[in-house]
Order: sequence, then C-alpha cells, then structure tokens
Amino acid sequence: MLYTALIFGLISSFHCIGMCGAIAMMLPVDRSHPAKKLTQIITYHLGRITAYATIGFIFGLVGKGFFMAGMQQKLSIILGVLMILVVVIPEKVLAQYNFSKPVFRLLSRIKQALGNQFKKKSYQSLFTIGLLNGFLPCGMVYVALFGAIAMQSTSLGVFYMILFGLGTIPLMSTVVYINSFLTVSIRNKIQKTIPYVVVLIGILFILRGLGLGIPYVSPSTMNLFVQTNPNCH
Repeated sequence: MLYTALIFGLISSFHCIGMCGAIAMMLPVDRSHPAKKLTQIITYHLGRITAYATIGFIFGLVGKGFFMAGMQQKLSIILGVLMILVVVIPEKVLAQYNFSKPVFRLLSRIKQALGNQFKKKSYQSLFTIGLLNGFLPCGMVYVALFGAIAMQSTSLGVFYMILFGLGTIPLMSTVVYINSFLTVSIRNKIQKTIPYVVVLIGILFILRGLGLGIPYVSPSTMNLFVQTNPNCH
C-alpha cells in the first residue's frame, strides 16, 4: 500500500499549489544562480519532508499499537471508510466542526515564525520554512496520515509520509520556477479529480482490510501479518 502515498502526493500537489503555493513562490532563493537556487529549493523540500516524517512517526506508533493488538485489518477498513466519508460529506457540514480551535494559538506562532524566516536567505532558514510549512494544517496531509496509521509499523508510517512528500515535490518545485504555468481553469479541473483519488485510495484500504487473497491489493490474513503462529523451532 506504500505506492498509494506517492500517487496521492502527486495528485494532491495540485491542491498544495492553492494552499501553499504562495509560500513556495516567495521563498528567499538566489534567483541569479540556477545551481544554488536548485539546492535551496531542495533544502526547503527537505524541511517539509522532515515535518511529514515526524508526523508519520507519531501516527505510525498509533498504527503499530493497533497492529500489536491484532486490529490492523479492522483499522484499515475503518480508515478507508473515513477517507471516503471526508469526500462524501458536504464541506458545509464539516465546516460546522472547527477541529483547529484548540491549536489556534500554536498556528499563530508557526505563521509568525514563518514570516521571520522569509527575511533571511540562509539554507537554515529555507529548511525551517519547509519544516514549519509541513506542520501547517492541510486536508490532504490529514488524509495521508490515515494511510500512515494503517501501516503495521512505525518505520512504515514514516516511509508512507516521506513518499507522500516526495510526490508533492515536482509540482511544488515547478511553481518556484514558473509562477503562471497553470491557469485557474486548468487548476480547478485537476483539483476536481482529487476527491476521486481519495475515494479510490479509501477503497484500496478497505480491500486490504478485508483480506480477500488478491495479491498486492487485498492479501490474505496470513500474508497481511508477519506471522499468525509462533515459530518454536
């Protein structure tokens, strides 16, 4: 299921342009030296991926706990259903429940710290911008975290989020070089495909949890877990 992280990262990067594109376009990079500019952009992305990996570690621990309890298949089904519900439930209904209120003060500090880093042009500041950017609330990251929880180990949770971050790099890097390479209409059309991708990934997680014996898609219980019976030899 790790491949779903990369695919989702590639598709959701169109959403990232709308949410975080302004940050990418305003990066304090050296635009007169192409080679240095490239390394600076890579440094920014390393910061973002570090943030995603950190969050993946935390949620991977949760997933590992479910795996140790023998609930991994049920969890995969539940998370798959949640992914689909996020798309199916009207946005107006979700807007009634502001889950960010408890962290408003923290978000304000993150945004303030981001503003301070834009005044600098060091590699450290670019890494910090990426790091803080990665911790900002994002619906696509939340969906990716469902995948991280569904992994059976902490390392896989981290790797899932790293792959998600890598998937966002091509388009987010292009934005830095060409600010207007996508028109609003084209961007809107592409963003309309994102819900379908989320539903598809949700279905894949449900199939994975059902253990239907389909290779790579829905492995049997014996293949899904490392070992069902202790080896005493």
